[in-house]
Amino acid sequence: MNAFLHAPHWRHIVLVWAVAAIILVATACQPQEPGAPTLVPWSQQATATAQAQAVPTTAPTATRVAPTVTPTATSEPTVAPSPTDLPSATPTPTREQGPAAMTSPDYGIQAFLWWRPEVASRDLGLIRDMGFRWVKQVFAWADIEGAAKGHLNWTQADGVVQHAQDYGVKLMARLDRAPAWTGAGAPNGPPQNYEDYGDFCYEVAKRYRGRIHAYQIWNEPNLAREWGGRPPSPEEYTRLLSIAFRRIKEADPEAIVVSGGLSPTGTWNDEVMPDAVYLERMYQAGFQNYCDMVGMHAAGYKAPPEISPDEVAADKERYGGDRTFCFRHVEDLRAIMEQYGDGARRVVLLEFGWTTDTIHPSYAWHAVTLEQQADYLARAYQYAEQHWQPWISLMSTIYIADSDWTEEREEYWWAVTYPSYPEAHVKPAYEALRAMPKVEK
Repeated sequence: MNAFLHAPHWRHIVLVWAVAAIILVATACQPQEPGAPTLVPWSQQATATAQAQAVPTTAPTATRVAPTVTPTATSEPTVAPSPTDLPSATPTPTREQGPAAMTSPDYGIQAFLWWRPEVASRDLGLIRDMGFRWVKQVFAWADIEGAAKGHLNWTQADGVVQHAQDYGVKLMARLDRAPAWTGAGAPNGPPQNYEDYGDFCYEVAKRYRGRIHAYQIWNEPNLAREWGGRPPSPEEYTRLLSIAFRRIKEADPEAIVVSGGLSPTGTWNDEVMPDAVYLERMYQAGFQNYCDMVGMHAAGYKAPPEISPDEVAADKERYGGDRTFCFRHVEDLRAIMEQYGDGARRVVLLEFGWTTDTIHPSYAWHAVTLEQQADYLARAYQYAEQHWQPWISLMSTIYIADSDWTEEREEYWWAVTYPSYPEAHVKPAYEALRAMPKVEK
């Protein structure tokens, strides 16, 4: 040590520079936060590219809006404002603690992150930048365990989970779509042996414990087309749910298990069962013992979000005359929950929105304009915050568009973005959802 203290002055200088160089290299090697996606005006893209991506060359856009202001249309999609432009909101306490906690309401959207990592990265950036905290993604059973029982391919699933974690977005996984080897008879049918589905749920929850925060068990089982072509059966679905709930909780006790969202309909035949009837029969079968939250769907149809089911039922000419044809039909289902003494349980809107579809007859009758879609979506979150606390939790909008969709897909018209890549082209609805005040964490 004495020799070092009496060394020539130049040795001290060399030592200082060496230490500085080490610190600089270490800092440069730190992982960087994922960057924001690139959004460009549609007018900068070539017409040929527009046709290839099926994005309208005259798509309107909007300025930033508060929830009660209708966006002003212009001639082309625009870039969303920077995060610093977002207004703040008064904090509302959550009812849960921990990584899977949800505010009332909380903010989510369904996306398609599975097959193309570059699209997943871009779209998660869009979600993060709009101030939404959750993404819902289908984890198709057939895509993970399609070859045979026990032959699990985690490649795409690992990528989705890691991407969501990188962008700080919580993940809800929808578990359905049985493989052929289960004897389901259709890609969306339940398996012959429900324990096979339970085993799959267990493996997913075990692998992604603490990283997938919530699970949706099946989708719209009150429709035969989502139940393998079989007549809907609340009792059979409850049995499937009970097995999935038990196995997920074995692997990850903190994960939130949500019952499958029911399609809003008043029709009753071998193809369709009304969601209210289906939910009541689920209660009679004891489903409340096998989920943490109740999943619902809330299509807005033609009605603004504040219109009540009674008003819709009374106005057939304007709204269709069926009380299910409105966003607030959720309140009818909530009344059933309270009737069965289940008022303390919270609700997740697994899908909700308004379509602008003018080309498919099944949807054209209740299509709204792009500007109405934007306004109604933002007002729906505002209505839920003002009237549905504390029982409303996550509200998952549909959709960030799949980059491969065309106008022939009915989902195209519900989405808040256009199907494009690599640039992101947003609709007025994206702008409105990004700009609206949000309940803080």
